Amino acid sequence: MAKVCQVTGKKPTRGFKYVTRGIAKKKKGIGLKVTGKTKRVFNPNLLRKRFWFAEEGRWVSLRLSAQAMRTVEKNGIGKVVSELRQRGQKV
Repeated sequence: MAKVCQVTGKKPTRGFKYVTRGIAKKKKGIGLKVTGKTKRVFNPNLLRKRFWFAEEGRWVSLRLSAQAMRTVEKNGIGKVVSELRQRGQKV
């Protein structure tokens, strides 16, 4: 299963992990120098969550990010499910 949020569309992004050495200037040093750069992946905070969908009288299981769970709380599961169905996703 892809690491993508069904509501917001968040997915993994790429970036770097930096290794630094030295003493910061505010601590009376000469500054921090980057001594290494390693590729890494930033994964979204995805959770599988079940919501009671009262209009259809059944449970709906979604794979959501933490931010999307707040969106569901604010707008309601009915509105979110209707938007997903307009996009063509099976819920």
